[in-house]
Amino acid sequence: MIEVLHQAGRFPLFSSEGCRALEAASLARSPAQALMARAGLAVARLALAVAPHARRVWIACGPGNNGGDGLVAARHLASLGLEVHVSHLCGSKPLPADAQWAWRTAMDAGLRIGSTLQPPEGCELVIDALLGLGLQRAPEAALEQAILAINACDVPVLSIDLPSGLQADAGRPCPDALGRAGAVVRAQHTLCLLGLKPGLFTGQGRDHAGRIWFDDLGVSAADGDCGRLVALGERQRWQALARRTHASHKGSYGQVLVIGGAAHMEGAALLAAGSALAAGAGKVHLKPLSGAVHAGGRPELMRWPEGPLDSQTPWQDLTLVVGCGAGHGLDAGPATGSGSPLPEVLRQAPRLVLDADGLNSVARSGATRELLHARRSAGRQTILTPHPLEAARLLAWPVAQVQADRLVAARALSATLDCSVVLKGSGSVIASPGEPLHVNGSGNAALAGAGTGDVLAGWLGGLWAQRPDLPPHEIATMGVAWHGEAAQGAQAPLRAADLIERMHALQACLP
Repeated sequence: MIEVLHQAGRFPLFSSEGCRALEAASLARSPAQALMARAGLAVARLALAVAPHARRVWIACGPGNNGGDGLVAARHLASLGLEVHVSHLCGSKPLPADAQWAWRTAMDAGLRIGSTLQPPEGCELVIDALLGLGLQRAPEAALEQAILAINACDVPVLSIDLPSGLQADAGRPCPDALGRAGAVVRAQHTLCLLGLKPGLFTGQGRDHAGRIWFDDLGVSAADGDCGRLVALGERQRWQALARRTHASHKGSYGQVLVIGGAAHMEGAALLAAGSALAAGAGKVHLKPLSGAVHAGGRPELMRWPEGPLDSQTPWQDLTLVVGCGAGHGLDAGPATGSGSPLPEVLRQAPRLVLDADGLNSVARSGATRELLHARRSAGRQTILTPHPLEAARLLAWPVAQVQADRLVAARALSATLDCSVVLKGSGSVIASPGEPLHVNGSGNAALAGAGTGDVLAGWLGGLWAQRPDLPPHEIATMGVAWHGEAAQGAQAPLRAADLIERMHALQACLP
């Protein structure tokens, strides 16, 4: 058993369908009830670890195998002398075979199983064993009441496999027939069993799951059908790929050109440029659209000549970061003039990180969109870094649809524009053509502030300039993980300029 986000690695993720296939294959190779026996024992062990002083435990069991896991855990905890109160909601259908076995063995062990949906007085730990991964509709009637009763408890809650009511694939509350969000358990701990579910790590999953633990129950799986969870170790991965030799010089580490910063939004471009510099790019050039940006305390930044991009100042071999604070300055047309550099950038830049108003310009222009779509087939690479609203504009979807299934939205955006995409948010999703989805496990709400996205865009550009041969999917994965890791331990919202310094300081922690 591991606390998965505290481990190094990229762990396979399984959709609900993939988990069922994994379970079916495991059951075919195992003696009857062996999997449930291991699951229940794992739950009991974790309960003792996270609430070692708890003597009175309430276990709320549902009508499926999730409830069976809870009954097995109840039997183990009772055998150790804990006062275990079990509420079991049988439902209208017969229990599955393994859950029937768990019921019989619990009764044979002398456990009293009731139907009261309230915790006992003096309860010190709640185990949520109500619902598993098959739920697609909001819990109804008694199950909803049980979830509300769990959430009303002022004690630690441990959910088995998923917080009950959370959709396993998308990390959202399961909707009712009218599309309204249903009730979801808010746990302090979740023990995910057999295969990791993406919904625990993106959308609203982290808010409901608390600390996420994982036990594969002795069933190893090399690859999931839903991509990979990116946990710790990405900075070390970068270090192995980009070691600096003693004889190197600034020309060894590439150049970045940042284009953005319209009037009154110059700070965004400065943040991106400062971040690219901190990431290690050999030279960083800033081309402000306002024409008025100063170095912002970073005299190392180089000012790009004013005027249109042209061949007199070669830029076609650089890594470009475009769009931070650009406003409408990248739009071509009567309102802004015809001098937008974006079409030429899309035609010629070998490596492009497109962010913020650069994305909005693409959403507003079919011609620009076509230029973006043509880049990969021409051998040019692109990373888009939209937040959910920008992604919604690019897809012509409502924002709620993007957030309802972030993995689907990231895949759709990557396929539609034929490039790599970082769909930012809780559990940022990295999608690229022909690559497995990556769900980032680092970061927290300290990143929810102005300018942190500009910092990410610049950091990606700074990494990519140093290793232009690396695929954009790898650059995006490592950069996003590093960005999130810098927020770990932050006790207050991070100012974007401070985030750059935290990200830079992490380099000193590399071996």
